[in-house]
Amino acid sequence: MTDSAHTPVHAGKDHAVEDQDYGLETPLAGHPEPLPHVVVVGGGFAGMAAVKALRDAPVRITLIDRRVYNTFQPLLYQVATGGLNPGDVTYFLRGMRLRQKNVHVIHEHLVEADHHAKKIRLLNDHWVSYDYLVVTAGVTTNFFGTPGAKEYAFPMYSRSQAMRIRDNLFIRLEKAAKSKRADDGLRVVVVGGGATGVEVAGALAELRTAGLAPAYPEIHGDAFEVKVVQRGGEILKAFAPQLRAYAAKELSRRGVSLHLGAGVAAVERDAVVLTDGKRIHADLTVWSAGVHPHEEVADWGLPQDEGGRIRTGDTMQVEGLPEVFAAGDIAVSPSGLPQLAQPAIQGGTLVGRNIRALVDGRPLEELRYVDKGTMAVIGRRAAIAEINLPGGKPLRITKGLAWLVWLFVHIMSLVGPRNRVTTLAGLVTRYGFPFHRRPIPIVGDVPTVRPPKPGA
Repeated sequence: MTDSAHTPVHAGKDHAVEDQDYGLETPLAGHPEPLPHVVVVGGGFAGMAAVKALRDAPVRITLIDRRVYNTFQPLLYQVATGGLNPGDVTYFLRGMRLRQKNVHVIHEHLVEADHHAKKIRLLNDHWVSYDYLVVTAGVTTNFFGTPGAKEYAFPMYSRSQAMRIRDNLFIRLEKAAKSKRADDGLRVVVVGGGATGVEVAGALAELRTAGLAPAYPEIHGDAFEVKVVQRGGEILKAFAPQLRAYAAKELSRRGVSLHLGAGVAAVERDAVVLTDGKRIHADLTVWSAGVHPHEEVADWGLPQDEGGRIRTGDTMQVEGLPEVFAAGDIAVSPSGLPQLAQPAIQGGTLVGRNIRALVDGRPLEELRYVDKGTMAVIGRRAAIAEINLPGGKPLRITKGLAWLVWLFVHIMSLVGPRNRVTTLAGLVTRYGFPFHRRPIPIVGDVPTVRPPKPGA
Protein backbone atom coordinates (compact mmCIF):
# COMPACT_ATOMS: atom_id res chain seq x y z
CA MET A 1 0.00 0.00 0.00
CA THR A 2 1.23 3.49 -0.77
CA ASP A 3 1.05 6.76 1.12
CA SER A 4 1.11 8.82 -2.06
CA ALA A 5 -1.99 9.50 -4.12
CA HIS A 6 0.16 9.64 -7.26
CA THR A 7 2.28 6.53 -6.80
CA PRO A 8 0.77 3.49 -8.56
CA VAL A 9 0.48 0.14 -6.84
CA HIS A 10 1.48 -2.80 -9.02
CA ALA A 11 -0.55 -5.93 -8.31
CA GLY A 12 1.45 -8.16 -10.63
CA LYS A 13 2.17 -8.15 -14.36
CA ASP A 14 -1.15 -9.86 -15.14
CA HIS A 15 -3.08 -7.13 -13.28
CA ALA A 16 -3.77 -3.62 -14.36
CA VAL A 17 -2.18 -0.69 -12.58
CA GLU A 18 -4.28 0.62 -9.69
CA ASP A 19 -4.32 4.10 -8.22
CA GLN A 20 -4.93 5.09 -4.61
CA ASP A 21 -8.46 3.72 -4.39
CA TYR A 22 -7.49 0.25 -5.73
CA GLY A 23 -10.54 0.31 -8.00
CA LEU A 24 -9.70 2.68 -10.86
CA GLU A 25 -7.48 0.65 -13.15
CA THR A 26 -6.24 1.13 -16.69
CA PRO A 27 -7.54 -1.49 -19.15
CA LEU A 28 -5.63 -4.72 -19.52
CA ALA A 29 -4.04 -5.64 -22.84
CA GLY A 30 -6.67 -7.26 -25.03
CA HIS A 31 -9.53 -5.84 -22.93
CA PRO A 32 -11.11 -2.56 -24.06
CA GLU A 33 -12.52 -1.99 -20.55
CA PRO A 34 -11.25 -2.86 -17.07
CA LEU A 35 -12.49 -6.19 -15.76
CA PRO A 36 -15.26 -6.08 -13.12
CA HIS A 37 -13.84 -5.41 -9.68
CA VAL A 38 -14.92 -7.75 -6.86
CA VAL A 39 -14.05 -6.57 -3.35
CA VAL A 40 -14.16 -9.24 -0.63
CA VAL A 41 -14.06 -8.00 2.97
CA GLY A 42 -12.93 -10.81 5.26
CA GLY A 43 -10.55 -13.71 4.70
CA GLY A 44 -12.30 -16.38 6.76
CA PHE A 45 -14.04 -19.53 5.55
CA ALA A 46 -16.67 -17.68 3.51
CA GLY A 47 -14.30 -15.07 2.08
CA MET A 48 -11.73 -17.59 0.91
CA ALA A 49 -14.46 -19.78 -0.57
CA ALA A 50 -15.82 -16.83 -2.55
CA VAL A 51 -12.37 -15.90 -3.83
CA LYS A 52 -11.58 -19.47 -4.87
CA ALA A 53 -14.92 -19.77 -6.68
CA LEU A 54 -13.86 -16.79 -8.83
CA ARG A 55 -10.46 -18.22 -9.68
CA ASP A 56 -11.16 -18.59 -13.41
CA ALA A 57 -13.67 -15.74 -13.68
CA PRO A 58 -12.93 -12.64 -15.82
CA VAL A 59 -12.80 -10.37 -12.76
CA ARG A 60 -10.29 -8.53 -10.57
CA ILE A 61 -10.50 -9.45 -6.89
CA THR A 62 -9.37 -7.37 -3.92
CA LEU A 63 -9.39 -9.28 -0.63
CA ILE A 64 -9.36 -7.04 2.46
CA ASP A 65 -8.78 -8.38 5.95
CA ARG A 66 -7.75 -6.90 9.29
CA ARG A 67 -5.20 -9.72 9.66
CA VAL A 68 -2.61 -11.01 7.21
CA TYR A 69 -3.68 -14.59 7.77
CA ASN A 70 -6.69 -16.88 7.70
CA THR A 71 -7.40 -18.70 10.98
CA PHE A 72 -8.70 -22.26 11.19
CA GLN A 73 -10.87 -21.60 14.23
CA PRO A 74 -12.02 -25.19 14.91
CA LEU A 75 -8.52 -25.98 16.19
CA LEU A 76 -7.84 -22.80 18.16
CA TYR A 77 -8.50 -24.63 21.41
CA GLN A 78 -5.49 -26.84 20.62
CA VAL A 79 -3.34 -23.69 20.51
CA ALA A 80 -4.91 -22.49 23.77
CA THR A 81 -4.02 -25.74 25.52
CA GLY A 82 -0.48 -26.12 24.17
CA GLY A 83 -1.20 -28.85 21.65
CA LEU A 84 -0.41 -26.96 18.44
CA ASN A 85 1.74 -24.05 17.36
CA PRO A 86 -0.17 -20.90 16.37
CA GLY A 87 1.25 -21.15 12.85
CA ASP A 88 -0.29 -24.60 12.41
CA VAL A 89 -3.80 -23.14 12.29
CA THR A 90 -3.12 -20.02 10.24
CA TYR A 91 -2.52 -19.46 6.53
CA PHE A 92 -0.81 -16.44 4.96
CA LEU A 93 -3.52 -14.80 2.86
CA ARG A 94 -1.08 -13.44 0.30
CA GLY A 95 -0.14 -17.06 -0.37
CA MET A 96 -3.32 -17.31 -2.43
CA ARG A 97 -1.49 -15.35 -5.14
CA LEU A 98 0.70 -18.39 -5.82
CA ARG A 99 -2.20 -20.17 -7.50
CA GLN A 100 -4.69 -17.41 -8.14
CA LYS A 101 -3.29 -14.42 -9.99
CA ASN A 102 -6.53 -12.42 -10.16
CA VAL A 103 -6.55 -11.70 -6.40
CA HIS A 104 -4.86 -8.76 -4.66
CA VAL A 105 -4.67 -8.71 -0.83
CA ILE A 106 -4.92 -5.59 1.32
CA HIS A 107 -4.29 -5.62 5.07
CA GLU A 108 -6.76 -3.05 6.40
CA HIS A 109 -10.09 -2.41 8.16
CA LEU A 110 -13.39 -1.47 6.53
CA VAL A 111 -14.71 1.77 8.05
CA GLU A 112 -17.71 2.88 5.98
CA ALA A 113 -19.45 2.24 2.68
CA ASP A 114 -21.13 4.39 0.05
CA HIS A 115 -23.27 1.90 -1.84
CA HIS A 116 -24.77 4.55 -4.12
CA ALA A 117 -21.28 5.41 -5.39
CA LYS A 118 -20.23 1.73 -5.05
CA LYS A 119 -17.13 2.31 -2.97
CA ILE A 120 -15.89 1.64 0.56
CA ARG A 121 -13.49 3.54 2.81
CA LEU A 122 -10.68 1.86 4.73
CA LEU A 123 -9.14 2.90 8.01
CA ASN A 124 -6.21 4.48 6.17
CA ASP A 125 -8.76 6.80 4.44
CA HIS A 126 -8.26 5.16 1.05
CA TRP A 127 -11.40 4.48 -0.97
CA VAL A 128 -11.93 1.25 -2.87
CA SER A 129 -14.39 1.23 -5.76
CA TYR A 130 -16.27 -1.97 -6.51
CA ASP A 131 -18.56 -3.52 -9.06
CA TYR A 132 -19.47 -6.28 -6.61
CA LEU A 133 -18.93 -6.21 -2.85
CA VAL A 134 -18.74 -9.37 -0.73
CA VAL A 135 -18.96 -8.95 3.07
CA THR A 136 -17.60 -11.96 4.95
CA ALA A 137 -15.99 -10.14 7.86
CA GLY A 138 -16.88 -12.74 10.49
CA VAL A 139 -17.96 -12.10 14.06
CA THR A 140 -16.51 -11.68 17.53
CA THR A 141 -17.15 -12.91 21.07
CA ASN A 142 -20.56 -12.21 22.59
CA PHE A 143 -20.48 -11.63 26.34
CA PHE A 144 -24.25 -11.02 26.44
CA GLY A 145 -23.72 -8.00 28.68
CA THR A 146 -22.54 -10.20 31.56
CA PRO A 147 -20.92 -8.01 34.25
CA GLY A 148 -17.17 -8.56 34.45
CA ALA A 149 -17.02 -10.97 31.50
CA LYS A 150 -15.18 -8.62 29.17
CA GLU A 151 -12.72 -7.66 31.90
CA TYR A 152 -11.96 -11.04 33.45
CA ALA A 153 -12.98 -13.82 31.04
CA PHE A 154 -10.74 -15.06 28.23
CA PRO A 155 -12.47 -15.42 24.85
CA MET A 156 -11.07 -17.79 22.24
CA TYR A 157 -12.10 -16.54 18.82
CA SER A 158 -8.73 -15.42 17.43
CA ARG A 159 -5.17 -16.69 17.40
CA SER A 160 -3.97 -13.98 19.78
CA GLN A 161 -6.77 -14.82 22.24
CA ALA A 162 -5.86 -18.52 22.16
CA MET A 163 -2.21 -17.68 22.84
CA ARG A 164 -3.27 -15.43 25.72
CA ILE A 165 -5.17 -18.33 27.31
CA ARG A 166 -2.16 -20.62 26.88
CA ASP A 167 0.26 -18.13 28.40
CA ASN A 168 -1.99 -17.34 31.35
CA LEU A 169 -2.51 -21.05 31.92
CA PHE A 170 1.22 -21.59 32.43
CA ILE A 171 1.70 -18.35 34.35
CA ARG A 172 -0.84 -19.59 36.86
CA LEU A 173 0.76 -23.05 37.02
CA GLU A 174 4.18 -21.52 37.71
CA LYS A 175 2.68 -19.41 40.50
CA ALA A 176 1.01 -22.46 42.01
CA ALA A 177 4.26 -24.43 41.83
CA LYS A 178 5.99 -21.81 44.01
CA SER A 179 3.11 -21.45 46.43
CA LYS A 180 3.51 -22.78 49.96
CA ARG A 181 -0.11 -23.93 50.00
CA ALA A 182 -0.64 -27.55 49.00
CA ASP A 183 -4.10 -26.78 47.64
CA ASP A 184 -2.97 -23.86 45.49
CA GLY A 185 -3.37 -24.84 41.86
CA LEU A 186 -5.40 -23.96 38.83
CA ARG A 187 -9.19 -23.86 38.68
CA VAL A 188 -10.43 -23.42 35.13
CA VAL A 189 -14.07 -22.62 34.39
CA VAL A 190 -15.23 -23.00 30.78
CA VAL A 191 -18.39 -21.02 30.06
CA GLY A 192 -20.45 -22.66 27.34
CA GLY A 193 -21.33 -26.31 26.77
CA GLY A 194 -21.22 -26.31 22.97
CA ALA A 195 -18.61 -28.05 20.85
CA THR A 196 -15.91 -25.45 21.58
CA GLY A 197 -16.48 -25.56 25.34
CA VAL A 198 -16.46 -29.34 25.43
CA GLU A 199 -13.33 -29.58 23.30
CA VAL A 200 -11.32 -27.08 25.34
CA ALA A 201 -12.41 -28.74 28.60
CA GLY A 202 -11.42 -32.17 27.32
CA ALA A 203 -8.06 -30.90 26.08
CA LEU A 204 -7.33 -29.24 29.43
CA ALA A 205 -8.23 -32.44 31.29
CA GLU A 206 -5.85 -34.50 29.19
CA LEU A 207 -3.13 -31.88 29.49
CA ARG A 208 -3.49 -32.06 33.26
CA THR A 209 -3.47 -35.85 33.47
CA ALA A 210 -0.79 -36.76 30.95
CA GLY A 211 1.41 -33.71 30.66
CA LEU A 212 1.30 -31.63 33.80
CA ALA A 213 0.97 -34.14 36.61
CA PRO A 214 4.59 -35.32 36.23
CA ALA A 215 5.86 -31.86 35.21
CA TYR A 216 4.43 -30.10 38.28
CA PRO A 217 4.94 -32.43 41.26
CA GLU A 218 4.54 -29.38 43.51
CA ILE A 219 0.84 -29.13 42.61
CA HIS A 220 -1.56 -31.58 44.23
CA GLY A 221 -3.57 -33.48 41.62
CA ASP A 222 -6.91 -32.26 42.91
CA ALA A 223 -5.77 -28.65 42.73
CA PHE A 224 -6.06 -28.54 38.94
CA GLU A 225 -9.80 -28.52 38.24
CA VAL A 226 -11.72 -28.12 35.00
CA LYS A 227 -15.41 -27.20 35.12
CA VAL A 228 -17.97 -26.50 32.38
CA VAL A 229 -20.87 -24.14 33.02
CA GLN A 230 -23.87 -24.47 30.70
CA ARG A 231 -27.11 -22.52 31.03
CA GLY A 232 -29.18 -25.35 29.57
CA GLY A 233 -29.72 -28.73 31.15
CA GLU A 234 -27.43 -30.55 28.71
CA ILE A 235 -24.21 -29.99 26.83
CA LEU A 236 -23.90 -30.21 23.03
CA LYS A 237 -27.51 -29.35 22.26
CA ALA A 238 -26.90 -29.71 18.50
CA PHE A 239 -26.21 -33.44 18.85
CA ALA A 240 -28.47 -36.45 19.34
CA PRO A 241 -29.25 -37.42 22.97
CA GLN A 242 -27.10 -40.57 22.92
CA LEU A 243 -24.10 -38.57 21.70
CA ARG A 244 -24.60 -35.96 24.41
CA ALA A 245 -24.76 -38.68 27.04
CA TYR A 246 -21.55 -40.26 25.76
CA ALA A 247 -19.74 -36.91 25.76
CA ALA A 248 -20.88 -36.13 29.32
CA LYS A 249 -19.73 -39.56 30.49
CA GLU A 250 -16.30 -39.15 28.87
CA LEU A 251 -15.82 -35.70 30.34
CA SER A 252 -16.72 -37.01 33.78
CA ARG A 253 -14.31 -39.92 33.36
CA ARG A 254 -11.57 -37.39 32.60
CA GLY A 255 -12.36 -35.43 35.76
CA VAL A 256 -14.30 -32.55 34.19
CA SER A 257 -17.20 -31.28 36.33
CA LEU A 258 -20.41 -30.17 34.62
CA HIS A 259 -22.54 -27.39 36.10
CA LEU A 260 -25.80 -27.46 34.12
CA GLY A 261 -29.04 -25.53 34.34
CA ALA A 262 -27.68 -22.17 35.47
CA GLY A 263 -26.09 -19.40 33.44
CA VAL A 264 -23.38 -16.94 34.37
CA ALA A 265 -24.64 -13.87 36.23
CA ALA A 266 -21.20 -12.25 36.63
CA VAL A 267 -17.51 -12.92 36.17
CA GLU A 268 -15.11 -11.80 38.87
CA ARG A 269 -11.33 -11.75 38.95
CA ASP A 270 -11.21 -15.08 40.76
CA ALA A 271 -14.72 -16.50 40.42
CA VAL A 272 -17.79 -17.08 38.28
CA VAL A 273 -21.16 -16.27 39.85
CA LEU A 274 -24.08 -18.31 38.51
CA THR A 275 -27.67 -17.20 38.08
CA ASP A 276 -28.74 -19.55 40.89
CA GLY A 277 -26.44 -17.68 43.29
CA LYS A 278 -23.65 -20.25 43.39
CA ARG A 279 -20.08 -18.89 43.28
CA ILE A 280 -17.39 -21.03 41.62
CA HIS A 281 -13.74 -20.25 42.26
CA ALA A 282 -11.91 -19.61 38.96
CA ASP A 283 -8.26 -18.83 38.39
CA LEU A 284 -8.92 -18.84 34.65
CA THR A 285 -12.32 -18.33 32.98
CA VAL A 286 -12.57 -19.35 29.32
CA TRP A 287 -15.56 -17.85 27.50
CA SER A 288 -17.01 -19.93 24.65
CA ALA A 289 -20.68 -19.06 25.01
CA GLY A 290 -21.51 -17.23 21.79
CA VAL A 291 -20.65 -14.75 19.04
CA HIS A 292 -22.08 -11.63 17.43
CA PRO A 293 -21.04 -9.21 14.64
CA HIS A 294 -18.52 -6.46 15.25
CA GLU A 295 -20.06 -3.16 16.32
CA GLU A 296 -18.68 -1.30 13.28
CA VAL A 297 -20.96 -3.31 10.96
CA ALA A 298 -23.67 -0.76 11.86
CA ASP A 299 -21.63 1.88 9.98
CA TRP A 300 -21.53 -0.07 6.72
CA GLY A 301 -24.99 0.90 5.49
CA LEU A 302 -26.30 -2.67 5.36
CA PRO A 303 -29.63 -4.03 6.67
CA GLN A 304 -29.21 -5.97 9.92
CA ASP A 305 -31.43 -8.23 12.00
CA GLU A 306 -31.98 -7.80 15.73
CA GLY A 307 -28.74 -9.68 16.43
CA GLY A 308 -26.68 -7.43 14.18
CA ARG A 309 -26.22 -9.91 11.33
CA ILE A 310 -26.55 -8.72 7.73
CA ARG A 311 -29.81 -9.77 6.09
CA THR A 312 -29.56 -11.55 2.73
CA GLY A 313 -31.81 -13.44 0.37
CA ASP A 314 -31.30 -17.06 -0.65
CA THR A 315 -28.96 -15.91 -3.44
CA MET A 316 -26.78 -14.37 -0.69
CA GLN A 317 -27.45 -10.88 -2.07
CA VAL A 318 -27.93 -8.29 0.66
CA GLU A 319 -31.52 -7.07 0.85
CA GLY A 320 -32.02 -4.03 -1.39
CA LEU A 321 -28.43 -4.11 -2.72
CA PRO A 322 -28.14 -6.55 -5.66
CA GLU A 323 -24.41 -5.87 -6.19
CA VAL A 324 -23.60 -6.57 -2.52
CA PHE A 325 -23.35 -10.08 -1.09
CA ALA A 326 -22.78 -11.38 2.44
CA ALA A 327 -21.95 -14.85 3.72
CA GLY A 328 -20.62 -16.66 6.76
CA ASP A 329 -21.29 -15.93 10.41
CA ILE A 330 -21.94 -12.25 9.72
CA ALA A 331 -24.90 -13.00 7.41
CA VAL A 332 -28.37 -14.36 8.01
CA SER A 333 -30.46 -15.71 5.14
CA PRO A 334 -34.09 -16.90 5.09
CA SER A 335 -32.73 -20.42 5.57
CA GLY A 336 -31.44 -19.47 9.04
CA LEU A 337 -28.26 -21.51 8.77
CA PRO A 338 -26.08 -22.10 11.86
CA GLN A 339 -22.87 -20.12 12.37
CA LEU A 340 -20.53 -22.97 11.47
CA ALA A 341 -17.75 -23.61 8.97
CA GLN A 342 -19.74 -25.57 6.38
CA PRO A 343 -22.56 -23.01 5.97
CA ALA A 344 -19.87 -20.33 5.59
CA ILE A 345 -17.95 -22.31 2.97
CA GLN A 346 -21.03 -23.25 0.98
CA GLY A 347 -22.42 -19.72 1.20
CA GLY A 348 -19.12 -18.20 0.10
CA THR A 349 -18.86 -20.60 -2.82
CA LEU A 350 -22.37 -19.68 -3.95
CA VAL A 351 -21.49 -15.98 -3.76
CA GLY A 352 -18.57 -16.58 -6.13
CA ARG A 353 -20.75 -18.55 -8.54
CA ASN A 354 -23.49 -15.92 -8.49
CA ILE A 355 -21.06 -13.09 -9.18
CA ARG A 356 -19.76 -15.10 -12.13
CA ALA A 357 -23.38 -15.56 -13.26
CA LEU A 358 -23.97 -11.79 -13.11
CA VAL A 359 -20.82 -11.16 -15.13
CA ASP A 360 -21.92 -13.72 -17.73
CA GLY A 361 -25.55 -12.56 -17.77
CA ARG A 362 -26.92 -15.82 -16.40
CA PRO A 363 -29.64 -16.28 -13.72
CA LEU A 364 -28.57 -16.60 -10.09
CA GLU A 365 -28.74 -19.72 -7.95
CA GLU A 366 -30.29 -20.04 -4.51
CA LEU A 367 -28.44 -21.61 -1.64
CA ARG A 368 -29.22 -25.27 -1.14
CA TYR A 369 -27.30 -26.07 1.96
CA VAL A 370 -26.01 -29.63 2.31
CA ASP A 371 -25.69 -30.47 5.99
CA LYS A 372 -22.82 -32.93 6.17
CA GLY A 373 -23.13 -33.34 9.92
CA THR A 374 -21.35 -32.24 13.06
CA MET A 375 -18.62 -33.60 15.30
CA ALA A 376 -16.73 -32.82 18.47
CA VAL A 377 -13.69 -34.36 20.15
CA ILE A 378 -13.49 -34.99 23.89
CA GLY A 379 -9.97 -36.38 24.04
CA ARG A 380 -7.78 -39.25 23.01
CA ARG A 381 -9.83 -41.95 21.26
CA ALA A 382 -13.02 -40.18 22.34
CA ALA A 383 -15.18 -38.11 20.01
CA ILE A 384 -18.72 -37.92 18.69
CA ALA A 385 -19.83 -37.53 15.10
CA GLU A 386 -23.19 -37.26 13.42
CA ILE A 387 -22.73 -37.77 9.68
CA ASN A 388 -25.63 -37.13 7.31
CA LEU A 389 -25.53 -39.79 4.61
CA PRO A 390 -27.26 -39.14 1.27
CA GLY A 391 -30.84 -40.40 1.37
CA GLY A 392 -30.52 -42.15 4.70
CA LYS A 393 -30.58 -41.75 8.45
CA PRO A 394 -27.71 -39.93 10.15
CA LEU A 395 -24.74 -42.10 11.01
CA ARG A 396 -23.88 -41.58 14.68
CA ILE A 397 -20.51 -42.82 15.86
CA THR A 398 -18.43 -42.43 19.02
CA LYS A 399 -15.12 -43.50 20.55
CA GLY A 400 -12.02 -44.17 18.45
CA LEU A 401 -13.76 -44.35 15.09
CA ALA A 402 -15.33 -40.93 15.58
CA TRP A 403 -11.93 -39.59 16.66
CA LEU A 404 -10.32 -40.86 13.45
CA VAL A 405 -13.09 -39.28 11.36
CA TRP A 406 -12.68 -36.02 13.29
CA LEU A 407 -8.92 -36.11 12.70
CA PHE A 408 -9.26 -36.76 8.96
CA VAL A 409 -11.89 -34.05 8.41
CA HIS A 410 -9.96 -31.39 10.32
CA ILE A 411 -6.60 -32.18 8.71
CA MET A 412 -8.04 -32.13 5.19
CA SER A 413 -9.93 -28.89 5.91
CA LEU A 414 -6.75 -26.98 6.68
CA VAL A 415 -5.39 -24.65 4.00
CA GLY A 416 -1.94 -25.53 2.68
CA PRO A 417 0.14 -28.74 2.79
CA ARG A 418 2.54 -27.45 5.46
CA ASN A 419 -0.33 -26.83 7.88
CA ARG A 420 -1.72 -30.30 7.26
CA VAL A 421 1.62 -32.00 7.91
CA THR A 422 2.53 -30.01 11.03
CA THR A 423 -0.97 -30.25 12.51
CA LEU A 424 -1.13 -33.99 11.92
CA ALA A 425 2.24 -34.38 13.63
CA GLY A 426 1.11 -32.23 16.55
CA LEU A 427 -2.16 -34.10 17.07
CA VAL A 428 -0.55 -37.54 16.72
CA THR A 429 2.09 -36.52 19.26
CA ARG A 430 -0.60 -35.34 21.64
CA TYR A 431 -3.08 -38.20 21.25
CA GLY A 432 -1.31 -41.11 19.56
CA PHE A 433 0.05 -44.22 21.26
CA PRO A 434 2.49 -44.20 23.02
CA PHE A 435 3.18 -40.46 22.74
CA HIS A 436 0.14 -39.48 24.81
CA ARG A 437 1.85 -40.76 27.95
CA ARG A 438 4.56 -38.11 27.76
CA PRO A 439 3.33 -35.07 25.83
CA ILE A 440 5.34 -31.88 26.02
CA PRO A 441 3.04 -28.87 25.71
CA ILE A 442 3.93 -25.91 23.51
CA VAL A 443 4.45 -22.89 25.74
CA GLY A 444 5.15 -19.21 25.24
CA ASP A 445 6.90 -16.60 27.34
CA VAL A 446 6.14 -17.01 31.04
CA PRO A 447 7.57 -14.34 33.36
CA THR A 448 9.61 -15.44 36.35
CA VAL A 449 7.61 -15.67 39.56
CA ARG A 450 9.40 -13.89 42.38
CA PRO A 451 8.21 -12.89 45.86
CA PRO A 452 7.46 -9.19 46.34
CA LYS A 453 10.37 -7.08 47.58
CA PRO A 454 10.23 -5.94 51.22
CA GLY A 455 8.41 -2.66 51.52
CA ALA A 456 7.03 -2.85 48.01
